[in-house]
Amino acid sequence: MSDITQSGPVLAADGTPLKRSLARALRMQKLRALMLIAPLLLFILLTFIFPIADMLFRSVENGIVADTLPKTVIALQEWDPESDEAPGEEVFAALAADMKVAVDAKTHTRLGTRLNYELTGISSLFRKSGRKVKRWDLEEDAPFRDKFIDIDKDWGSIEVWRTIHTYSPNYTNGYFLNSVDMQKGLDGAQMRPENQQIYITLFVRTLVMSLVIMGSCILLGYPVAWILANLPARSANLLMILVLLPFWTSLLVRTSAWKVMLQQQGVINDVLVWLGFVADDARLVMINNQFGTIVAMTHILLPFMILPMYSVMQTIQPTYLRAAKSLGATNWTAFWRVYFPQSVPGIGAGSILVFILAIGYYITPEIVGGTKGVFISNRIAYHISSSLNWGLAAALGTILLAVVLLLYWTYDKIVGIDNVKLG
Repeated sequence: MSDITQSGPVLAADGTPLKRSLARALRMQKLRALMLIAPLLLFILLTFIFPIADMLFRSVENGIVADTLPKTVIALQEWDPESDEAPGEEVFAALAADMKVAVDAKTHTRLGTRLNYELTGISSLFRKSGRKVKRWDLEEDAPFRDKFIDIDKDWGSIEVWRTIHTYSPNYTNGYFLNSVDMQKGLDGAQMRPENQQIYITLFVRTLVMSLVIMGSCILLGYPVAWILANLPARSANLLMILVLLPFWTSLLVRTSAWKVMLQQQGVINDVLVWLGFVADDARLVMINNQFGTIVAMTHILLPFMILPMYSVMQTIQPTYLRAAKSLGATNWTAFWRVYFPQSVPGIGAGSILVFILAIGYYITPEIVGGTKGVFISNRIAYHISSSLNWGLAAALGTILLAVVLLLYWTYDKIVGIDNVKLG
């Protein structure tokens, strides 16, 4: 037998090296796959990623002060904010020049609204001054310091000028400080007065109530999921229709129904009075508080807990329990040592889903929560739609997102995200 030797690379049918041909075919396969998902990827970028990124950027963006009062900001660099006197004529002359331009562009009211978030009253100060400055002549009406103070004595206030000086940079951490009940001061960050502290309380309340809702969904959903997984197919399908029935009803209708049921003259109190458990003049207060929010949101989010647990329980072979019992295990031991560990991935998947949905809910807490059962998401919605303080809303949303990611990371380290299954 003669030795067969081969010199040079292995060639494909078209004469190119086989290694290069395989690499090209792999690149073409990846390119085709990318082209298939490109429309969806572009849609997600344009309608989801970019808007969220733009909104989060608003939590640190603060260019309106420098853009509206550029000369004033430069002149204020020479002023000591720790002094006990308002700036001199040079700063007021720069303010007059900037206000003339801002009034023509109608941006002075936006600036007043922005600074009013930090010091109440500045918004009306800028609106009132804008009407007067519009008629001034920058050459004939100088000096301007006394003229501004004549318009409103607040122009001589140190707090007004400290606020303008503090928020003159293009970027600020003021929104994030406000989000944790702090504010920018001469000596750096400092806590707000106790009667103005609200956001830390709302964050803690949101986390605690979301955990309670998640726990109640586990306690109520686990038996239902177990029954669904172990009933005959016909009975399980009928019960599954009942589980999915809430999805066919408007969220607003379901929440409003709970408001009717939980109020003091509602169905539940009427039944308790009729049964003699509660006196008619001592009806339970179950609405406009944390209890009402927990009850309503547990009902709304319960299917999101049942479905992942049911899909995992369906994969658990009943022969495992029979084998454990045949080896002498009691019903409880067989369940706790054999069945329950295999259902934990479904509990994990349902818990993550319910918790993330609960922490961002705002419709249900707004309707049934009153002042004691609202979430931080209700405050975010308020700043977006009512107060129009988008920077603070973005900062609150960023903190909420960071908290969720931190909890997700913690869950991954303790339990392992690989152990979460949907079936």
